Amino acid sequence: MSAPLPVCLEAVTKHYRQGRGIEGVDLGVREGEVFAFLGPNGAGKTTTIRILLDLIRPDSGSVRLFGLELRGHSVELRRRIGYLPGDLALYEDLSAKEMLTHFAHLRGGPPWGAIAALTEAFELEVDKPIKALSKGNRQKVGLVQAMMGDPALLILDEPTSGLDPVVQGQVHRLIRSASAEGRTVFLSSHILSEVSQVADRVGIIQDGRMIDVRRVRELRGEAIHYVDVRLVGGHPFNLTGVPGVSSLPSENGLVRLAVKGDLNPLIGALARDQVEELAVREPDLEDVFFDLISGGSAATERDSRADS
Repeated sequence: MSAPLPVCLEAVTKHYRQGRGIEGVDLGVREGEVFAFLGPNGAGKTTTIRILLDLIRPDSGSVRLFGLELRGHSVELRRRIGYLPGDLALYEDLSAKEMLTHFAHLRGGPPWGAIAALTEAFELEVDKPIKALSKGNRQKVGLVQAMMGDPALLILDEPTSGLDPVVQGQVHRLIRSASAEGRTVFLSSHILSEVSQVADRVGIIQDGRMIDVRRVRELRGEAIHYVDVRLVGGHPFNLTGVPGVSSLPSENGLVRLAVKGDLNPLIGALARDQVEELAVREPDLEDVFFDLISGGSAATERDSRADS
């Protein structure tokens, strides 16, 4: 028998008096995977995360973590979760070390030595009071408290907010390390380049409903490549019958193409000619994301202004 999923939501619905929260959400996150949860503002990401943490209760549906019903095992399950909120609030007058020690005592561990390994990795100044720390260093405190003790499930809401690129890279390495150790990461982020780097699968929510769940590599396969081609002598070429290729405004013998999906048919067609110049822009996950939430209209708009 296979192990229960670390996160399993079935037909979960939550309504608010002022409007919709989420509607009929089905979601399963596997052990050891990094699952990215994406959606525009107000789509239902925060509601879903609060339900996973038992901070709010759904109106209907089932929520299970590690095979246990959340409602009956909330305290037990919280011991297995590390959580970084998007709206991080800390005790201003405590030092980072005092803050982290306080959180460790609440959890019944870990010892300071284990915590220090994380603070050193983030180059966090632990003796300064929280109120004297920059936004980025406060975020580091939040990350350390979420990751310390090696929780089986990490729920990270915008984990690299306010961090410089070097520290962002460190966070990404720690996320991948947690996954390699068999721990599960549920990641909410608006930085799609980040998602592309660390996530195994992506779930997209819009207007309170899940509209897609797929592997990142599958989404990349649907992304648009932009290709610039120039043949020797500036000669035109015939791309009739090459699937997924559309022409964009071209100039001075440089032909610009938008290619959806596999590039190999285009490469095969170009091999019949003498190519002087060929440049391919890697697909951007952001393109696919906006196409999905706009029903494909974003691609048309994007292509029309690609040469502007």
